[in-house]
Amino acid sequence: MNKLTVIGTTSWGTTLAIVQARSGLDVCLWARTREVAAELDSRRENAAILPGVMFPDNLKVTHSLGRALSDAAAVIFAVPSQSMRSNAEQAASHLDRETLLISAAKGLELVSHLRMSQVLAEALGVPQSSVCVLSGPNLSNEVARGLPSASVVASQRNTLAGKARHMLAGPSFFVQISDDVIGVELGGSLKNIIALGAGVVDGLGLGDNAKAILVTQGWSEITALGVAMGARASTFNGLAGLGDLVATCASPLSRNHYYGERLARGRTLDQIMVSTPHVAEGIPTTRAAYELAREFHIDMPIIRLMYRLLFEGLPPGKAVEGLLAITAGIAGKVA
Repeated sequence: MNKLTVIGTTSWGTTLAIVQARSGLDVCLWARTREVAAELDSRRENAAILPGVMFPDNLKVTHSLGRALSDAAAVIFAVPSQSMRSNAEQAASHLDRETLLISAAKGLELVSHLRMSQVLAEALGVPQSSVCVLSGPNLSNEVARGLPSASVVASQRNTLAGKARHMLAGPSFFVQISDDVIGVELGGSLKNIIALGAGVVDGLGLGDNAKAILVTQGWSEITALGVAMGARASTFNGLAGLGDLVATCASPLSRNHYYGERLARGRTLDQIMVSTPHVAEGIPTTRAAYELAREFHIDMPIIRLMYRLLFEGLPPGKAVEGLLAITAGIAGKVA
C-alpha cells in the first residue's frame, strides 16, 4: 500500500492523515472546497483544529475527488456522521473495487439510525463485509502529538481487518482487530452521549464521584442497547467500549465533554457551535439512541435525560438531579 486517501479535514481526519504520512505512506487529504485545500496546503497545518502540528512533506491536500482517489490503495472516511452518505456518494464513481474502505466516523445516521459502515456500504454500493471501521480512545490532539494511543479496527472479514491493521499501526499508534463491527461502532458512537453528560457534571462543579455515577450507568445502557442490536457484550469491555468512554468522559480535549460543560454554564447549542470548529457527534447520536431505545423497548434513563436536556429544554441542574434520582432507584419519578 503506497497511497492512502483521507476524506475529511475534521480533527480526526487530519490527525490520521498526519500520522500515516509520518509512517511513510503517501497520503492525500481531501478537502471539501478549493479554498480550504489551498489554505491547508499553503500553511502546511490545519490551524483551526490542530495548530502547530505540521504536515509531513508526503501529505498532499486537494479538493479534487478524482485526484484524491486515483490509485488509492485505501480510503479512510473521517467526515461528520450526518454528511457521511453525501460524501460517500460523491466518492463512489472514483473508487476502485479493490480499494480498502475504512470508516473512522463515530455516530448514527439520524433518519435511518444506521451505523456509519452501513451508510458507507449503501452509498458506495458494496457489501457491508467490504467496509472496516476504526474506533477507540483516540483524542486527536494526543494522537497527532505522537503520544501513545490504541484503537480497534473491525471487519466481518478478519483478513480485511488484518490488512487495515498492518497499514494503520505505527510506533505510537497500536491497533487491535475485531470481527464485532456492531459493537465497535456502537461503543464509539454511544459513548459520546455519556461524554456530553460528563461535561455537564464537570461544568456544574459536582465532582468526580457524581461523574462516576453517570459513567457507570451510561456504560450499562450502552452495553444493553448494543447487545439488543447484535453486538457482543464483551466488546464493550475493551478499547472501543470502556476505553473510549473513559477517555472522552475524563478529558477536556473531548469535543462532546466541551459541549456538555458549556451547556452547564448557560451557553446554548447554537452559541457553542459558533465558538468552535469542532462537531459534537453526541448531539445527533442522542436523538438516534433515544429513538432506538424506544424501538427496542429498552429503559435507558441516562439517554432519556440527555435527550430532554438537548431537545426539550431540561435545565442542566435538573438533569443532574435526575441522574442522582436514578442512582437512588427512583428514576420513574423524575425522567
